[in-house]
Amino acid sequence: MNIWIFNHYANPPDLPGGTRHYDLARELVKRGHRVVIFATSFHYLLFRESRLQPGEGWKTEDVNGVLFVWIRTTPYQRNNWRREWNMAEFMLKAWRLGRKLPRIAPDVGEPDVILGSSPDLLTALAACWVAYRFSVPFVMEVRDLWPQTILDMGAMSPRHPIIITLRALEKYLYRRAERIITLLPLAHEYIAACGVPQKRIVWLPNGVDLSRFDQISNPGTPGTGSDLFRVMYLGAHGRANALNVLLEAAKIIQDLNYSKIRIVLVGDGPEKPGLMDLSKRMGLKNTEFRDPVPKNSVVRTLLESDGLILNLEDVAVFKYGISPNKVFEYMAAGKPVIFSVQAANNPVEDSHCGITVPPKDPQALAEAIISLSEMSVQEREEMGLRGRKYVARHHDISVLAERLERTLEEVVHGQ
Repeated sequence: MNIWIFNHYANPPDLPGGTRHYDLARELVKRGHRVVIFATSFHYLLFRESRLQPGEGWKTEDVNGVLFVWIRTTPYQRNNWRREWNMAEFMLKAWRLGRKLPRIAPDVGEPDVILGSSPDLLTALAACWVAYRFSVPFVMEVRDLWPQTILDMGAMSPRHPIIITLRALEKYLYRRAERIITLLPLAHEYIAACGVPQKRIVWLPNGVDLSRFDQISNPGTPGTGSDLFRVMYLGAHGRANALNVLLEAAKIIQDLNYSKIRIVLVGDGPEKPGLMDLSKRMGLKNTEFRDPVPKNSVVRTLLESDGLILNLEDVAVFKYGISPNKVFEYMAAGKPVIFSVQAANNPVEDSHCGITVPPKDPQALAEAIISLSEMSVQEREEMGLRGRKYVARHHDISVLAERLERTLEEVVHGQ
């Protein structure tokens, strides 16, 4: 098959951020398929142009057999109207380019199936329109339940014109999709309530390319040789990540004179400047902020830690479950995980690879960090190994790619 994927924020491994579609595409290429990924060349974590030269509006790039189509979009620095315009601009440009790409770049060929990935519903709409242009099946991937998540975060009123528009767009895309792929284990309940038959809904969670973690010789042990106990958060610094709670926990730890504990935050996002300012105002000496790292450096960075933290806001939409890529990378790294989330699923609890605490509770989070630091190396190593085994069993990217291949073949052949 010639598979086209539209993902506004898709990344190759030399950039920070999620590589879900690149990883799946690499596996599909190994199985003999061609995969083309449409993405913006403006990087949402680095806030800069990452691929195009001045004067270039778009270009193709072969990344280890996966063909990326990079599209220039307007830059932004904060989560404001410029970011919203960036989404709308990508939708329009991806639609216009996708319609004519086989004509202006014949080597790409025409698609057999097109997948449009959210949470940006406008990107899925572009994919839907391009699929209509070529008379091929459209598959929608739901990575986050928009606009429900926006409502549950309290960012907008249900009567806001944007929410009303997104509700209508969501239902339109659900109706047009031959299959709806969701990363969330219980999202089928939400999607079915929108009138979608269960047989059209496929659960395909995030996964890990375990070959990236082959360098780990002894999972669970620190790689620095330092007497500091490093607890790390690696990922986006956005509102949903509630990292102010982690800073409050760091303050509690500092006030209790646990001088050997260090909190390391790696990544970027719209909340990072405010978090760094808050850390200074709180007088934190045990907190370190680092720049985001490319995907191919994530493993090396994770191995510097003694424990890892997944922290999210307490949001009602998590009743449908979560599937953050970072937690599976944490587990694949063989490190114990502190899971500060209230969700329908809990892979840390299921695998017994760490400690679970309520979200938005800095005292409980601080106690979990202290408890982890006081465990023996052997206890932490055993936790990490349990997490690694769980990921290998349930979230190996090669297994997930096989399921995706089967789903796409079904729609292509009209099954």
